[in-house]
Amino acid sequence: MAAKKKSKQATRAKPRPKAKRDVPQFFRLNLEVGDLAKAADFYQTLLGLTGRMQAGSRLYFQCGAVTLQVVDVGPAPYPAAKALYFTVKDLDAVHERARELGCLAPESVHGSPGGEIVVRPWGERSFYANDPWRNPLCFVEAGTTYGG
Repeated sequence: MAAKKKSKQATRAKPRPKAKRDVPQFFRLNLEVGDLAKAADFYQTLLGLTGRMQAGSRLYFQCGAVTLQVVDVGPAPYPAAKALYFTVKDLDAVHERARELGCLAPESVHGSPGGEIVVRPWGERSFYANDPWRNPLCFVEAGTTYGG
């Protein structure tokens, strides 16, 4: 009987250790532009950051854990998905820079002007802008972000 019991135990599958979830980490976002020098001036002014030039007509901006990669693709850049969201501590200062750059979004967002600083229905204090290549951007005041 002992041999029979041992045989049953040997055929049972050993429990597999639980696999650790491999959660993808978002680390870089690519924005296409048509003029890298103009894009460098625009984004350095708007973001208040100094970009790092890279090989291959690219410019990197470190935006927290994610790198914004601005790439010159020539005369026909493809606009990014709507919209890229940035959190900032001083929303009013970024809004003023966007106003000076003439890039505040003209369209309405949930019944309010997108380019104005507004508390959106979901509670975020934000405004929308567009870069010269039609890439839509949104700036949200830190501390008001909605996590769903």
